[in-house]
Amino acid sequence: MNIAFFMIPKTDVKFITDTSTVRQALETMHHSGFTAIPVLDSKGYYKGILREGHLLWYIVRGEGGEPHTVAVEALEKLSLSDVPYLKEDNDLARSVSITATIEELINRAMVVNFVPIVDDRNMFIGIVPRSRIIKHFYEKNIKEQKQQQ
Repeated sequence: MNIAFFMIPKTDVKFITDTSTVRQALETMHHSGFTAIPVLDSKGYYKGILREGHLLWYIVRGEGGEPHTVAVEALEKLSLSDVPYLKEDNDLARSVSITATIEELINRAMVVNFVPIVDDRNMFIGIVPRSRIIKHFYEKNIKEQKQQQ
């Protein structure tokens, strides 16, 4: 089975670029309803995962121990590039190639809510939510049980 079977394509995924502002990131998360989203560079290469907690701690901790002003206008001036999100080299943000095996995909999905999928150039092409994998194997198991009865 090809992991593309489980994938939500990039065109249907909410993501942000590493040049976005903190306000843009917050608004994207708010409108999507997701608490974590992929971060891409301006060319579409996968960079990592941004979680709500990264934004919260960035705002609270501020610079030099002084919290950032939380007025909406101030958030427009804060660059996402200053927020310490989970980068691709962090095990929790590591992507999987579209040519990966189902076993590799499942191993990644056991530790994250969604697995970023990249092509052979490391270009972001979509995500596989853990829930899709669980649903597939649950339904497959139920079907097999019914056939045995």
